[in-house]
Amino acid sequence: MPKTWRFAPHDAAAVRELSRTLRLPALVAQVLVARGHTSDSAASTFLQSSLMDLHDPDLMPNLSEAADRIVAAVKSGRRITIYGDYDVDGVTATSILWHCLRLANGTVDYYIPHRMEEGYGLNCDAMRQLHEEDPLRLVVTVDCGISSVVEAALAQELGLELIVTDHHEMAAELPPAACLVHPRLPGSQYPFGQLCGAGVAFKLAWGICQRLGDGKKASPSMREFLMSAVGLAAIGTVADCVPLVDENRAIVRYGLGSLVERCSLGMKALLQVSGLGDKKELGADDIGFTIGPRINAVGRLGQARLAVELLTTDNPERAIALAKYLDELNQQRQVVERKILKQAKEMVAENPAWQDSPALVLAHEEWHPGVIGIVASRVAEQFEKPAILISLSRQDRVGQGSGRTFARFDLHAGLSACAQHLTSFGGHQAAAGLKIDADRIDAFRADFCDHFSRTHEVIASDREVSIDAEVRLADLTHTAVMMLSKLGPFGRENPKPVFAAARCELAEPPRKMGEGERHLSLRLKHYGTVMRAVCFGAGDWADEIAAVGGPISVCFAPTINSFNGYEKVELRLIDWRADKTEPSRLAETVVGG
Repeated sequence: MPKTWRFAPHDAAAVRELSRTLRLPALVAQVLVARGHTSDSAASTFLQSSLMDLHDPDLMPNLSEAADRIVAAVKSGRRITIYGDYDVDGVTATSILWHCLRLANGTVDYYIPHRMEEGYGLNCDAMRQLHEEDPLRLVVTVDCGISSVVEAALAQELGLELIVTDHHEMAAELPPAACLVHPRLPGSQYPFGQLCGAGVAFKLAWGICQRLGDGKKASPSMREFLMSAVGLAAIGTVADCVPLVDENRAIVRYGLGSLVERCSLGMKALLQVSGLGDKKELGADDIGFTIGPRINAVGRLGQARLAVELLTTDNPERAIALAKYLDELNQQRQVVERKILKQAKEMVAENPAWQDSPALVLAHEEWHPGVIGIVASRVAEQFEKPAILISLSRQDRVGQGSGRTFARFDLHAGLSACAQHLTSFGGHQAAAGLKIDADRIDAFRADFCDHFSRTHEVIASDREVSIDAEVRLADLTHTAVMMLSKLGPFGRENPKPVFAAARCELAEPPRKMGEGERHLSLRLKHYGTVMRAVCFGAGDWADEIAAVGGPISVCFAPTINSFNGYEKVELRLIDWRADKTEPSRLAETVVGG
């Protein structure tokens, strides 16, 4: 179905006033006003977000107790094991706490479960192993554990002290750990509940540093550590797609600078092999599309411990070797991902009933369980419906599944409603994982689709593109687009500014580009101004646009393309439509207000 273009209301007077008082380009002022920052003070606060906006860590439920327990363990010489998750959030959270405890001269190690063999979160075999190796050790989870009721009960039975720190959705029953740290625990008064696992770990590290200082302020060395740790927290925050508002905005905004200014050996090597080593300033996109996927790839392919080692090593040669290996694994992951996506699309095409179903549940024996989550996201986006992809084991016929939502549907609640078919499941509203026996998949598919149909309705706004303003391409000067970047970091709940331009002409025929001609390149002419527009993964649009034979309207996010030291404005195309009548088609689609 075609997308609806929803334009933000345009308050010309407010835009002029904000532009004048804050000395901003009108384009930037329009975006601020469109997003609700209408007063000088509100706009200034948004633009000047800093670490001073972070809340006191002791406000988080049970963080004080957890920090006290950890400091006591450090001082008594007990072994502390950080039990992390294998994704970017878990890896960075593990690294933050490891650095903190090593700086405090603690005896610390980490345990990252194997994605395919052990699955997500705590597992009973790991609890028994950790207890057998050292029954006096303290186990601290990061980015997992809040739904591990059985595993926490086993730890309690064994006499293993367990602290759970997490941010995921909670079940009705909480795990019987010695201490639970979570920003949204029942009765929590913490001001911001949307931290990721690395954000929670950063707050815990902050609390530990305070206690190792004078109780309120960390020592100079600990403060320096926290200034560098916020960079790792920024990586986890962006990669986990939590809302980039409030504390998360401050963490990412400061953390992006910290990654450059206070770069560890491992991070420096990773930036170098991924082509970011010479950048003086990183953006959220650099994390989301370059750094994050390389850290994620090693976990998806079952070797997440190597990513933690990269972020914690003090050996330059080892750092370079690990960074190169992560880069190679990411290339392998991309090949596997493309193959799975192709197979998933073919399966839907071969099953007409699935094309019309409200949700997709696809299973295949050849799919790698570590990559299906990424593909599920692309399937959900392409078919505009929730998608669950399941990797089936040939040996025991047990499937590992990963799902992504569409149209605000609560995926975790959907799995809960169909729990009778599942061996286990977990996650949150937008993304979730599951285990299921192969012979239960068909029944699960039917019940899951039925639940979606009964409880959720896809409405027009679910297929909307939110547009900040209609512009002329001439408005998109280098200065204006550079100023727009100051509204970042961009991500969930603070997306990149999106604009539209009507009656654009083609300066030359559309071009397909890239491997397999998967991408689109256009040169658009608009009232004498010519700009390049690209759209990745939309090579099929080239023939459709060429067939229009007249002007088109486009919506896009402007960016600065740097090449060989030369910078120019370029458009990242989001959607387009043919202009078949003389008046601006955009005027017909303005539905803001």
